[in-house]
Amino acid sequence: MNQPDSAGSIAMVLPASEAFSPGRAGAIALVVRRLAAATGASVIGAACQEPSFAGIPYNAVSFRAPLAYNAGVLRRLRRLRPANIDIHQQPRLARLAARLLPASRVMLFLHNEPTTMRGLTSPQARARTLRRLHAVVCVSDHLRAHYATGLADTAGLVTLHNPLTLAGLPASPAIRQHEILFAGRIVEGKGIADFIAASAAALPRLPGWSARIIGGDRFGPDSPETPFVREMQARANAAGIAWGGYRPHEEVVRAMASAAIVAVPSRWPEPFGLTALEAMATGAALVAARAGGLPEVVGEAGLLVPPGDASALAAAFLHLAGDDAARDRLAAAGRARARLFDTPVIAARLQRLREAETPV
Repeated sequence: MNQPDSAGSIAMVLPASEAFSPGRAGAIALVVRRLAAATGASVIGAACQEPSFAGIPYNAVSFRAPLAYNAGVLRRLRRLRPANIDIHQQPRLARLAARLLPASRVMLFLHNEPTTMRGLTSPQARARTLRRLHAVVCVSDHLRAHYATGLADTAGLVTLHNPLTLAGLPASPAIRQHEILFAGRIVEGKGIADFIAASAAALPRLPGWSARIIGGDRFGPDSPETPFVREMQARANAAGIAWGGYRPHEEVVRAMASAAIVAVPSRWPEPFGLTALEAMATGAALVAARAGGLPEVVGEAGLLVPPGDASALAAAFLHLAGDDAARDRLAAAGRARARLFDTPVIAARLQRLREAETPV
């Protein structure tokens, strides 16, 4: 049996669709970057034209087609022989890695709905995956409950929330802009139409306030201008809402740090809600949909409204815009809540999962 190169060596594997570079990273790549930097891990992912994140060893795979990508990942893993392998979003690859590298502890990290994911759609497939891996790690209790559907034994099925490195966040100005901000992908499930309708209803009653939208159909400067994006931009323009388009993640976080209110009005059940966590950590007053993992992330540190309810969203905007003390209370509660998700806290929990004989 091959032995791992080092008892403490760690390799983290990204999906082929995720770019590990500052200008193109999506939510999963940002999470992996934080955990890799905190734990000294190397990262395996698809090759990208832009430079990868500095300070983290990156092993690029030239192919994106599933079979070729998986083969490239496995070649790199067999060369590295890490003691711990964290595979994100790829159940079949995780099972195969566990079979080919039996001396390594392989964990599968799930960031999206597991019961519709290829390789996990049936209870039998989910049970088989649990048996073969050191652990299956869900980023929220919401996802963990869905994975557990139909399973009699859930040993090794755990929740590990996504991290946010609080020390790396920009400072907030002493006086925040009277701005209501949406930052996210411009797709129907993110509730952008509800944000536009709510802002259009609220802004005429809020002199001195403005609203802004940042985002594109995808992550990256070449995000396509889809028919849906064009329609939303036209509605935003008609309502007097500023349209920022795609912006790099660092710029998005700076915008959150200066806006008085940030909205995360998702219609679909968010698996976690990283944007909501970023908003709380930067001191914005948060309004979020009561959907998926968002209530789990937000707790009592934000206003929750029903998903798809533009009227309730507008009422929340009016309430917070008109009450400085309420915004201050939510800002303080949000910062305190965000400390629970600080990268050192989550990285320590991850290390305990790796070391446990039966992760819980």
